[in-house]
Amino acid sequence: MKPLIEIKGLSKKYRIGHERKYLALRDEIANLFKKFPSFMARTRLPIQTKEDIWAVKDISFDVHKGQAVGIIGRNGAGKTTLLKLISRITYPTKGEIYLRGRVASLLEVGTGFHSELTGRENIYFNGSIFGMKKREIDKKFDEMVAFSEVERFLDTPIKRYSSGMRMRLAFAVAAHLEPEILLIDEVIAVGDTAFQKKCLSKADNITREGRTVLFVSHNMGTIQQLCSQAILLDNGGIIMEGRTTEVVNKYLTMGLELEGEKVWSDIKDAPGDETVRLRSVRAFDRYGKIRSNFDVRDPFAIQIEYWVLHNLEWLDVSVHFYNQRGELIFVSIDSTTDSPLGDRKRLAGFYKSTCHIPSDLLSNGQIYIRVTLTDEMNVHVSQRDVVILNIGDAMDPKGVRGNYKWEWAPSAVRPRLEWDMEHFSLSQAPK
Repeated sequence: MKPLIEIKGLSKKYRIGHERKYLALRDEIANLFKKFPSFMARTRLPIQTKEDIWAVKDISFDVHKGQAVGIIGRNGAGKTTLLKLISRITYPTKGEIYLRGRVASLLEVGTGFHSELTGRENIYFNGSIFGMKKREIDKKFDEMVAFSEVERFLDTPIKRYSSGMRMRLAFAVAAHLEPEILLIDEVIAVGDTAFQKKCLSKADNITREGRTVLFVSHNMGTIQQLCSQAILLDNGGIIMEGRTTEVVNKYLTMGLELEGEKVWSDIKDAPGDETVRLRSVRAFDRYGKIRSNFDVRDPFAIQIEYWVLHNLEWLDVSVHFYNQRGELIFVSIDSTTDSPLGDRKRLAGFYKSTCHIPSDLLSNGQIYIRVTLTDEMNVHVSQRDVVILNIGDAMDPKGVRGNYKWEWAPSAVRPRLEWDMEHFSLSQAPK
């Protein structure tokens, strides 16, 4: 079966101009005399240069029926330009696009709406643009209005709608026109949280019905929730495509280097203040080797070295674990009671505190470590991303996943929990 979307060697070039000389006031006055050729010959005008920018460059990929594909990348990577090319809002410099089905686009809030028309009139106007007959729109009209939640303002001109109201109506129309292909570019972020969830649920239902969705977003949680496949763009080209989790991990670690150790050998340069300073943070495996890569089944330890320069009645040493989406997974505090001092009191000196992470706790992905050292009144040290680790998944049946062969759902932790199972014959089953 041929793909619903087929992209071959797609490129889009824009030409931008640069003015290499800014005009001063005297130059502006001089330009008033441009109509005099003799004066023009003596006047130096700003030099104009032009530069070609490839917003999209030599992109090729296929999307099949029922797939939800996320398009991710940094600002300026070419995501929106790609969707505009596919929706034929703009035309490519070169390359080919094959679309086998009706396309509905949500690229900007209220795209395709006429500001002077009412919400009711715009529903019919948009439906006709997408090739629907009036009776088809009538059939879906009540459902669209209920989904958009703008029934009170249905006969009000669109120009008086807030951006959120326009987005609600635009999504409702596009999603209920039953397109084979739906293109969405970040507009869901305009709505409130409840409506965002509603839109995502609708988009998920669209893919379950066998239709195809291309979704652009900077929200990696949304991409992972909605899309089974993802494409990562950078500088107008594809640098990775494949399973969403793997592509998202690649994007989130672009420009970052994994680090299993961070050391400040000179106390004067170390993070902290005149009371406490951080000397080092290290990740050790079970054999005492410094590492930045672990498997979900590996126990490891985070060791913190620090100087206490003055006696303290109380000091909390804590490690914060963040996932690649920036979400705090958990915090652990050094509450050692069998320390030489018996409590959290710290005499002046040099200390090592070690936090032990058991196996089968964290899920796979990148882990960002933040270290804080605080007393009852002051934050002496707060060092974020001091160590960056990668937790891999060897997919070993002896691990938490057992014989589960599918991609593990994105989660903050993956603990090994105790399970019990009992077996009964069918005759013993409840009646």
